[in-house]
Amino acid sequence: MKFESQAVAKPYFIFALALFAGQILFGLIIGLQYIIGDFLFPYIPFNVARMVHTNLLIVWLLFGFMGATYYLVPEEADTELHSPWLAKALFWIFAAAGTATVLGYLLVPYATLAEVTFNDLLPTMGREFLEQPTITKIGIVIVALGFIYNVGMTILKGRKTVVNMVLITGLIGLAVFFLFSFYNPHNLVLDKYFWWWVVHLWVEGVWELIMGAILAFTLIKVTGVDREVIEKWLYIIIAMALISGIIGTGHHYYWIGPGEYWLWLGSIFSAIEPVPFFMMTVFAFRMVRQRRIEHGNKIATTWAVGTAVMAFLGAGVWGFIHTLAPVNYFTHGSQITAAHGHLAFFGAYAMIVMTIISYSMPIMRGRPQGNPESAQKVERMAFWMMVISMLGITLTLTAAGAYQVALQRLPDDANALAFMATQDKLMPFYWTRLVFGLVFLAGLVTYLYSFFVGSKEEVAASEKPESCCGSCS
Repeated sequence: MKFESQAVAKPYFIFALALFAGQILFGLIIGLQYIIGDFLFPYIPFNVARMVHTNLLIVWLLFGFMGATYYLVPEEADTELHSPWLAKALFWIFAAAGTATVLGYLLVPYATLAEVTFNDLLPTMGREFLEQPTITKIGIVIVALGFIYNVGMTILKGRKTVVNMVLITGLIGLAVFFLFSFYNPHNLVLDKYFWWWVVHLWVEGVWELIMGAILAFTLIKVTGVDREVIEKWLYIIIAMALISGIIGTGHHYYWIGPGEYWLWLGSIFSAIEPVPFFMMTVFAFRMVRQRRIEHGNKIATTWAVGTAVMAFLGAGVWGFIHTLAPVNYFTHGSQITAAHGHLAFFGAYAMIVMTIISYSMPIMRGRPQGNPESAQKVERMAFWMMVISMLGITLTLTAAGAYQVALQRLPDDANALAFMATQDKLMPFYWTRLVFGLVFLAGLVTYLYSFFVGSKEEVAASEKPESCCGSCS
């Protein structure tokens, strides 16, 4: 570890992984409730379980992004973090607020939660992904401001690199667009119009900058490829991602009431969105082929390349499957949407967080060459268990969605099945999804276990300085 202040990333990563495990557990509860409707009712009804599942997703990824930032920014800026104590304080504030919010969902009726948190003074609750009480949202803004101040001051006093500039741009965009969560107009069309300015412009806009910066940093470290080469690729990828992603917001506007021109803008620019993800895949493979060092942490390279491939499949291919307006007319809100959402979030964001954890956590534990080989073998097994099971979940939900459309939406009104009758027909798919979900949980447990694998001799070997393949002299 180059700078002592990078160690503040460790609690962020540990807490992120704990929340990730919680998210998966609630995902399994939801999956079982699709099959057994009154499972855990009335203690954890479906709406509460889903709310916890999606909120944990957002919060653990934010913790992961913050940890990644605190690790890579000092190294990129070639200076200590501006204020390590502020980073530690913000961790405890954010962790306490997040934990209290989730417990509020589970222990208090949502209407009562809104009342006791004075939501009536500034109503912001009740919208999907943004169910947090207003006071929690205010806390998130305070944490974000402190976080960006700390990171920004670090960058200002140190070296300015493309990786840091792209990263801070994405982080500022994340904070700015979250402010639209406070705008809750009575007009439903207006509400949904600006709701997407948080949800879409996060995951198909500024988060892609964060992902690109973390991926570029990791590839620089594990391949030794010239920084200038990686930076040129990064510029092109983020430019394409922003242009297509921002205007591509229109694919959410098809059926909520805005102008008809969004049918064209949304379709055309959404069709372009897979391009930067394909470029990211080519970029990752090319950098690995051109590597100038043989880094001992080979599994971190696997995660980096896997992120690019899975992001292309989830956000690119599965996004394109149902993004054109004439297709989306039939598939909107079907299980195809769920298939895209699961693979895109996992491939683009969960995997990039696990990439930087896989690279940096061993270094923070005094292992510059990564975890021992035996631990990396276990982690590689975990990698494939999670990747294959997520692909299984995605393919299962895609088939379920296609069947749902064929039964419920393509036939005329006289021949279309009712919603619940259609759900009964989809039960085999839901059982299959549940099985893949259990495999995914086993993969996550294996991943966590890998950090504790290795004999004393293997750990000692992993603490040696990294070797060079000879081409970098």
